Amino acid sequence: MNQNELNEARTNPEFLAYLEQTQKDAIESENISALYEVLDSLLILDLNDEDRINTVYSNILQISFEKIEELLAQEHKLQLEGDEFYYIRSFYEHSIEKWSFGDIKGAKELLFVLSQIIDDDRLIDALNIHVIACAKGMDLDTFYAKKVNVASEIEDEKHGYFIVNFQFDTKEYIKNNQSLLDDEFEKLKHLLN
Repeated sequence: MNQNELNEARTNPEFLAYLEQTQKDAIESENISALYEVLDSLLILDLNDEDRINTVYSNILQISFEKIEELLAQEHKLQLEGDEFYYIRSFYEHSIEKWSFGDIKGAKELLFVLSQIIDDDRLIDALNIHVIACAKGMDLDTFYAKKVNVASEIEDEKHGYFIVNFQFDTKEYIKNNQSLLDDEFEKLKHLLN
């Protein structure tokens, strides 16, 4: 969207009414993909409506955590497809939010749990690198600066919402930090019960 299209969307009463109705319907039907459509639109349009953004995000988290709990009760590993993609995305975003606010322990716990409940090797490896960084007490800014390859291209859309490209070989880094990862698993495995 160019600047003119953004300005037009911000002031288009039909589009704003559509967002309002979509939000209402999505909350009632627990439609996480529609809620993300609303959230992403609000963020792109930059309408300065922080309360509404927080409400939508809270609804996303509530739905996501409930659905993840239901799926785990069925011993189901989450896939990066359909609504499960949005559950994983929200869980990940919540952990990164915790990390950005300095709650390294809380972020580590969420990232660890997420690494155990998904079925995607690339993302699991990336999450393990996140857990290692948290275990070493690294803040998010340092993690970005020292570990993340910010110049890399996003190879596929489904991984585009996650930090998966690093400044080193992922498998080798995990191998070199395996004992730390094993220790963290022992400390955190109670979270999976």
